[in-house]
Amino acid sequence: MWFLMLGVLGVLLKYFEVGFVATLSWWIVLIPFGLAMAWWAWADASGYTKRKAMEREERRKQERIDRQRS
Repeated sequence: MWFLMLGVLGVLLKYFEVGFVATLSWWIVLIPFGLAMAWWAWADASGYTKRKAMEREERRKQERIDRQRS
């Protein structure tokens, strides 16, 4: 997500020609989008995304159990 936000910020700064980003090549400005795609591909292939979702569900389940006990 951070790569995506950084990419959007870079594109906006490049488009409106703000600061030193205006002098950078478009290829350099678009690098964060490629990094975001690589991160998402790795996260899906390694099971990282699914593991985090399962941890969230388990935490919610435990919080419900704790609420009912108290």
